[in-house]
Amino acid sequence: MAQPDKRLFENLSGKGKAIGVLTSGGDAQGMNAAVRAVVRMGIYVQAKVYFIYEGYQGMVDGGDNIEEVSWESVSSILQVGGTVIGSARCKSFRTREGRLQAANNLVQRGITNLCVIGGDGSLTGANLFREEWSGLLDELVQNGKIEAEATKQYAHLNIVGMVGSIDNDFCGTDMTIGTDSALHRIIEVVDAIMTTAQSHQRTFVLEVMGRHCGYLALVSALACGADWVFIPEYPPEEGWEDTMCNKLSENRARKKRLNIIIVSEGAIDCHNKPITSDLVKDLVMKRLGFDTRVTILGHVQRGGTPSAFDRILASRMGVDCVLALLEATPETPACVVSLCGNQAVRLPLMECVQMTQEVQKAMDERRFDDAVRLRGRSFENNLNTYKLLSHKKNVSELPKSNFNVAVLNVGAPAAGMNAAVRSAVRVGITEGHKMFAVNDGFEGFAKGQIKEIKWGDVGGYTGQGGSLLGTKRTLPAKYFDQIAEQLRTHKINALLVIGGFEAFESMVQLVEARGTYEEFCIPMCILPATISNNVPGTDLSLGADTALNAIMETCDRIKQSASGTKRRVFIIETMGGYCGYLANMGGLAAGADAAYIFEESFDIRELQANVEHLTEKMKTSIQRGLVLRNENSNENYTTDFIYQLYSEEGRGVFDCRKNVLGHMQQGGAPSPFDRNFGTKISAKAVQWISKKLVETYRKGRVFANTDDSVCLLGMRRRNLLFQPVTQLKDETDFKHRIPKEQWWLKMRPLMKILAKYKTSYDISDAGKLEHVNMCRRTDEAVAI
Repeated sequence: MAQPDKRLFENLSGKGKAIGVLTSGGDAQGMNAAVRAVVRMGIYVQAKVYFIYEGYQGMVDGGDNIEEVSWESVSSILQVGGTVIGSARCKSFRTREGRLQAANNLVQRGITNLCVIGGDGSLTGANLFREEWSGLLDELVQNGKIEAEATKQYAHLNIVGMVGSIDNDFCGTDMTIGTDSALHRIIEVVDAIMTTAQSHQRTFVLEVMGRHCGYLALVSALACGADWVFIPEYPPEEGWEDTMCNKLSENRARKKRLNIIIVSEGAIDCHNKPITSDLVKDLVMKRLGFDTRVTILGHVQRGGTPSAFDRILASRMGVDCVLALLEATPETPACVVSLCGNQAVRLPLMECVQMTQEVQKAMDERRFDDAVRLRGRSFENNLNTYKLLSHKKNVSELPKSNFNVAVLNVGAPAAGMNAAVRSAVRVGITEGHKMFAVNDGFEGFAKGQIKEIKWGDVGGYTGQGGSLLGTKRTLPAKYFDQIAEQLRTHKINALLVIGGFEAFESMVQLVEARGTYEEFCIPMCILPATISNNVPGTDLSLGADTALNAIMETCDRIKQSASGTKRRVFIIETMGGYCGYLANMGGLAAGADAAYIFEESFDIRELQANVEHLTEKMKTSIQRGLVLRNENSNENYTTDFIYQLYSEEGRGVFDCRKNVLGHMQQGGAPSPFDRNFGTKISAKAVQWISKKLVETYRKGRVFANTDDSVCLLGMRRRNLLFQPVTQLKDETDFKHRIPKEQWWLKMRPLMKILAKYKTSYDISDAGKLEHVNMCRRTDEAVAI
């Protein structure tokens, strides 16, 4: 069968086209990153790009509210929260007269392509505008406002939307722009509250945003290990007051010094009556007499700088938005650029809006199971994980499986490891297993550093960075005899290994040794956890998001330090071994001019071209540069070499500074993404282990020797998949400890384009128009 033609972005031209970009509805962190990507991609393809200030109000008012912009217009906005082009509610756009005025203002400037960044109300308005467009133009001709020729020239209005909303309340996308940043604000507050609450044995009731959607409350409850959460889609059962107070009381009796209860602002009971933070506080104080305080987070959640996830998501979506506008035809419906798993997709706007409205209808009719299902797989999986982890039965009520499962960390520490351990222990206990913790990886395993770990032992694990179990890079091969002995001694029936490339290599060694050591014939599962994101079989690893945020925050500060100095270029070295993920994606999140990585070889000519590029940049109003270098990108072109080359070649034009970020990338509290991702994949892994234990239990013992009994659980495009390590060996470059193919390399041209470099960009994989149900038909979503 013939291969489909490679779709090259260079074949798409925006010449003669004009694109208008506006933000509407509530603001959300990351909107500016999206605006920046639309402007720069639009200019790159030679289209004219216009800011439409103050949303639809600016479109109706016209004049200075619609302004053509340049490349420099969006400089320094990537790290700014909110929206620099403003957002406003607009009553006049809801009238035909207002839309007529808006159409006239657009036609006068030749704008027939609109990029709308907002919520479902803003996007619905845009769709109506598109449907009325030809009628509005005819009316403008009749009124003498435009020439009849203009109706042919500007006959069709193309609309592409991006959803900016901290509530993540729009169906059809796993994540809306701003949600991850809002979670960062919530978790920062929760972490701060936990320290003070523990000092005084207090109960805290936190109210978070989400009038119609409980996503923020649900995910923040998972990310901080809250005792209870109230959300609109999952009202508590009748008599919840007694159940909750009993649980809080039990926790306090087990020496837990604080209780955290999270309330979504739209929370209701099963009779659709509101459950407020004050109601919960009064109940706890009256029934239990606990010292209880309420914290209402309010607009703090909308503020602050966007997270790395939101900047990358918004940049990806902004670029795809321009591609969708260039490819649009009169027959193409208005669409929304969405995220499904780890893949960009385009969905018909009104299908998404209708499904979003269906959720509210289901909730109004008290069909809460339907509401949860309509929210999508990501929401559903979060809720199921929360149920698994939170409502612990009495020990006497738990099943007894008679299986022993050991959990260990292998390799370098990574944020999110502890959240994964907590989830594994608690889900394992609810499944009836006896859970064992191994200290210091396989080295500790060989020495017998193995002990049973109970439900209460993992309290407070989610917010802790590093590895509380201890971890070592040591591979098991040199300790086979001792490990086999310990497996026998402790009657271990399954292993859950949380770690990076060493964890993967360890599993390969154990599988290969099964012929000699029968003790290794047990189900084993790896959860990828490394800041380098270099494990085969997964797009994302635990810890990489936290490291990206650390890199991005440092780059922001470094760029800020140059704002007074001018004409300065920073060379920053990131970790990652031979894997350039951190340098490349950190560069995209921080707005770097270049990122040197091992996977894409470079020579002195490219270094020289980069210096010349920066020299030209210094002639503009943006007089600073940022260059990232992956630590092992080239053995000769070291960070010092590049620093000295730039210093010499830039002499008289700019000066240079260098910064090696080092182990700060490995430290810090885990990001909400890593906490939640670790919690969810670990719960899923333990359920898989339970299933394998039952399948391989024969004649009073577990015996598993098939390839599919040793798997890595990884995110591949849209799905979470269990993949045998024996298969993944063929996909691995063991010398450089990286997968042979890496999805993020397709993101590389985006950074170059947004930094004004001419480059080739294969868009064969770019989002194609699908239907909402197709996108939702995924096994599991990666979104937090």
